[in-house]
Amino acid sequence: MKKISVIAAVCTFVGGAAMAGFQADTPQQPMPRGGFVGGVETISTVKQVKEMRDDVPVILQGKILQRMGGEKYLFEDTTGSITVEIDDDDWRGQTVTPNDTVKLYGEVDAGIFKTEIDVEAIQKL
Repeated sequence: MKKISVIAAVCTFVGGAAMAGFQADTPQQPMPRGGFVGGVETISTVKQVKEMRDDVPVILQGKILQRMGGEKYLFEDTTGSITVEIDDDDWRGQTVTPNDTVKLYGEVDAGIFKTEIDVEAIQKL
């Protein structure tokens, strides 16, 4: 009697494994590769940024007025101006003039004496 129970259990296991093999041969839809969709970007102003703590992610919209030396630039929106640091590779081949409106994605670099923005990406609008 034990042999019949063992044989039945083995047959059930082998049969289930065989069926699983047939299911694996059916084409499967690729998993979508995306991120969050929806929501609204919150645009911060220069005035708001000057009150924020260090390392807060921000998005600013305005104009880059001039190069201040090295990778530092003067950025301005309707509420004021602030120094932004833009690494050479963050430009991503874009040419921007003082007449162009841009969106800057970065984080606050709040120092003891002044606050700047460390820019991670630029979008020319």
